[in-house]
Amino acid sequence: MCHDAKMTSIEQHAQRLLDLHHQATPVILPTVWDAWSAETCASLGFSALTIGSHPVADSLGEADGEAMELAEVLRVVRRITDVVDIPVSVDLESGYDTPAEELVHRTLEAGAAGINIEDTVHSMDEMRSPEEHAGYIAAIRAAADATGTHLVINGRTDAFTTDAGPEAQLKDALHRLRLLEQAGADSLYPVKVPSRDYLEQILAAVKTPVNVTAHPVNGAIPGGLSIAELTTLGVKRVSFGPLLQRSLTDAMNEILQPWTPST
Repeated sequence: MCHDAKMTSIEQHAQRLLDLHHQATPVILPTVWDAWSAETCASLGFSALTIGSHPVADSLGEADGEAMELAEVLRVVRRITDVVDIPVSVDLESGYDTPAEELVHRTLEAGAAGINIEDTVHSMDEMRSPEEHAGYIAAIRAAADATGTHLVINGRTDAFTTDAGPEAQLKDALHRLRLLEQAGADSLYPVKVPSRDYLEQILAAVKTPVNVTAHPVNGAIPGGLSIAELTTLGVKRVSFGPLLQRSLTDAMNEILQPWTPST
């Protein structure tokens, strides 16, 4: 009975998370890494959260890039979903070399309503082909649909992190994003978009909600775009990556500096 009730809650959270991607203003997803950060963000009134792989790794003294076991990451997810009553998405990097059906079931069992999957496969230190990544996303979509829960899939591409020139990066990114859209991704996440012009070209090329990364200072993302400007452009999702956690280092340094031992 308890398990059924929990699954109903996950179904509701997943639908709520999906709906948030289609409101007038972008859904703002603070990127958290433990129960404390999740409870802190939830207490401020945010509608949903996302768990970042890099912040989780840093909090546990591990390396990012799938150096941890999937089970260890999902234990963190479970701790977070147990203490907040809002939708939670989780960054599972490239999927930890896990078949789509297993990945979906384990993610839902941990209480997550959404999943972020990138195209850089860390075990091979290379990017999936556009078709291979889209195929994996399509398999996740099918596996999630089979459960009756609309797990919200954020399809990420690292096309702008390659050694190719800017125009080649943009062409590759657009190709990958279109394939992810066709594969059933609910939102598209091209990381490190280098300019507002490129962001506008991406937004014009796809109909699926687009995710950008926020900068933790004054609510602006790289390029100085405000929430109002992002809304006008048509961005639908904002997350923070590792930036939120890292910004706390400066705050801690400021608080602790007067108390440091004299040298």
